Amino acid sequence: MQAAPPALRVVETLFLKYKRTWKFTMVTTVINPVFFLLGMGLGLGAIVDKAQGTGSSALDGVAYLSFLAPGLLAATAVQVAGIESTFPIMEKIRWAKTYEAMLSTPLRVRDLVIGQLTWIALRLIETSAIFFAVMLLFGAVESPVAVLAIPAAVLTGMSLAAPICAYAATRDNDYAMSTVLRFVIMPMFLFSGTFFPISQLPAGIRPIAYITPLWHGVDLCRSLALDNAELGAVLGHVAYLATLVAVGCILASVAFRRRLVL
Repeated sequence: MQAAPPALRVVETLFLKYKRTWKFTMVTTVINPVFFLLGMGLGLGAIVDKAQGTGSSALDGVAYLSFLAPGLLAATAVQVAGIESTFPIMEKIRWAKTYEAMLSTPLRVRDLVIGQLTWIALRLIETSAIFFAVMLLFGAVESPVAVLAIPAAVLTGMSLAAPICAYAATRDNDYAMSTVLRFVIMPMFLFSGTFFPISQLPAGIRPIAYITPLWHGVDLCRSLALDNAELGAVLGHVAYLATLVAVGCILASVAFRRRLVL
């Protein structure tokens, strides 16, 4: 019988730790999309949809709930990716010394990186699938193709998780982690088309929004959920996000090796 890949040992370790807190995590994973879609999708959406009836909206007749939900799906994946790739990484390197303990076994740095990123991807799959189920309950899904928004959201989250893991491995204090969440994740959450079309931003800011990973993820998830995706645009978004993941994995491998071995 062939032995399991070493990176799966890392995933197993992280899973065993997750089992201690999964109930609380699961509750918040369900409650957050429910509150967002109730408060903004239906509450604010009623105002926006009324404005559309007067011809003063930029949503082209799409119900605000249907517009908002897939954008929030991508944005939630990015938020979870940001949380999972900042403080937990620093904890394992600087405080708990978890990675050092793992490296005292036959595991290699590459196994740590692959295992850690695989675990983050699994967390994103869990979060995105639950969010999508809530979207279904709220009637915010327009087409069976919309289920592809789940892997799209996971890809969006990983496009940030991989490079942030690399950055976290180079830091010596948690202030840098707070900076990432406050000045990288939060601005993207607000200005990447999640809550309103990018066309509503000032012209000078739009190019900045267009280069953010979250805008690509929001546009990809939204086009799939609304069943108006164009093949060229989809391939462009996927290529951009996949490139960030690949570059982030390389940077993480280098950063982890320098911090833990050299």
